[in-house]
Amino acid sequence: MAMRTETREAKLEALEERIVRSAEELVSGDDWRRAMEFAARFRSRSFSNTLLIWAQHLEAYEQGRVPTPTPTWVAGFQDWKKMGRWAEAGGGYEIRAPVRVRFATATPKDPSSWRRLAKGQSPRPGEVVQRRVVNVVPTHVWDVSRTHGAPLPELPSPKLLEGEAPAGLWEGLAAQVESLGYEVLRMPDGDAMHGANGMTDPETRQVLVRTDRDPASQVKTLAHELAHVRMHGPNQQEARQHRGIGEVEAESVALMVAAAHGMDTSDYTIPYVAGWAASVDGKDPVQVIRDTGEKVRRTATEVLTQLDTIQLGNGNPVSLRLDGPEHSGPEHAPERAPRVEPLPEREPRRVQAVPGRGL
Repeated sequence: MAMRTETREAKLEALEERIVRSAEELVSGDDWRRAMEFAARFRSRSFSNTLLIWAQHLEAYEQGRVPTPTPTWVAGFQDWKKMGRWAEAGGGYEIRAPVRVRFATATPKDPSSWRRLAKGQSPRPGEVVQRRVVNVVPTHVWDVSRTHGAPLPELPSPKLLEGEAPAGLWEGLAAQVESLGYEVLRMPDGDAMHGANGMTDPETRQVLVRTDRDPASQVKTLAHELAHVRMHGPNQQEARQHRGIGEVEAESVALMVAAAHGMDTSDYTIPYVAGWAASVDGKDPVQVIRDTGEKVRRTATEVLTQLDTIQLGNGNPVSLRLDGPEHSGPEHAPERAPRVEPLPEREPRRVQAVPGRGL
């Protein structure tokens, strides 16, 4: 047993070193953009595991073991087996899997009252149950190209013309902004925002988006401002102290939302990674990169989950319902945000601009 534990710890340490190397290789803004595009397609997995899958698949592609530089669908051995497919020996990618177990109590406000449930054990009448992470173990996942067996259904894929916005995306994003207590104002130009494409004003609780841009640009801007509302509100002082990283976070969330809808993301501009990653005193830049990537992934996933739009897959085969370690969503899908019509254009108001907002 001690040998197995030592082997597991050695594997986890090796995976940690690989994650650090992958994060260190995200040097330029284009590197970060590509990482966010990849994360958008595999958003059900943690940012660290996304880096691991990305690095190992690219290595396999360079060695001629897989046909494409980007994986399509990724799942574990038993998950592929459930779908009638068999994973090739030695073809898996090693990732870190959190182990979750169930705890139950009749008095959830008492921390000492929670008891661990054995596998298959039912809670007592009146008890509530929570799943908690108790460990992390190395495990393997396989890309569909390293499996064979029953055919898989295809996901619908959005098809967009240049400058076109995905159907329902503006309405869905606007509904989320308004559900957080902000008003969406569509401005005829950027005069009220000092030339910016958009702006969030936490004092007046308004989100402004200029409409003299094509529909695709408008929804990208709205996604950027929604990220500010969700991540950089008045009560989130730590996030507001590092405005440079705040802009990277908002732009990265917008990039992931766009990528998940098949939109062109080549015009997204992310500052030089080493610059913003080193801007937090007392924190290792690599850790800042990892923390930022995970925060962006979680926020973008929450936004995408609430949208009633046609999206690219999240990296899981369409016939696989994941309730396992890497499934980041709730057990039941949340209610969709209500669809709303875009607010009418208004005359520019006198508003207080927030410096640095609205890339």
